[in-house]
Amino acid sequence: MAVTGTAAAVAISLPGTAGAEDTPAGRAAASGTTPGAVPGTGGTENRPGTDGAPGTGSAPGAEGTDGTGGRGAAALAPATVAPAAAEGPRGTGTDPLTDAELARARTLALAPADTAAWQDVDGDRGRPQHLGTELADPVPGRETTRRAQVRFYDYARDELVTRTVDLTTGKIESTGTQRGVQPSAHPEELRTALGLILASPLGKGVKEDYRDATGKELKSADQLWFNGDVYRTYRERNVPEALSRCGEHRCVRLVTKVRNGAWIDTRNLIVDLSARNVVRVG
Repeated sequence: MAVTGTAAAVAISLPGTAGAEDTPAGRAAASGTTPGAVPGTGGTENRPGTDGAPGTGSAPGAEGTDGTGGRGAAALAPATVAPAAAEGPRGTGTDPLTDAELARARTLALAPADTAAWQDVDGDRGRPQHLGTELADPVPGRETTRRAQVRFYDYARDELVTRTVDLTTGKIESTGTQRGVQPSAHPEELRTALGLILASPLGKGVKEDYRDATGKELKSADQLWFNGDVYRTYRERNVPEALSRCGEHRCVRLVTKVRNGAWIDTRNLIVDLSARNVVRVG
């Protein structure tokens, strides 16, 4: 595929999307046999939970070796998955936080009035960018008390905010702020970064590669699979001046691909989410 603009569509196929004739199933189809079949047994596949005694490849009703008069495997019921146990509103000890506790921790952490000035990745005030919530380490003598640490990124000040809340009393135990500390990117941040790339002139190549791969126009981030993480300047040999504040600013690099299709190389496009601009590297 031709390399166009700023991104290259890389011909990497997902498992099962190409080259099927080179798989056991594909070779079997070409030869007219069934994978796992034993010659002379009618092609029945030898799989646990299917008709036929294990290891014989026999068809339903054939003589079995399990002492059931030739109907052995027919008596085996299909495997089932037991439903997960119902989750209570609160965990105990060092159990992971329940859904109810996660929601309560986030609500408690956002309760103080100072959060009204905080901003998320899209610039919305009053809702700083949530990065994660986890069970806080127990305090000696209070091992049964359930506490949570909630992490936010305030784009208004480029600060990482960590709040520890007591899930029983509802009190905020501590608040810490740090600058120049960049935890892994949240999926919401990566989605915003991809939107900025597509809206940028540097996104022209991405759109062209998508059209080459699918014959369709790329109009939104939802049409791509994407992942990525924080762009860390200390790992890079050459950092453009436009990205010199990454580390103080929140910057990310993405990998993208057509859903169930080819990769589109966007690794040379770095997004400064704090400044909301896209820069090409390399």
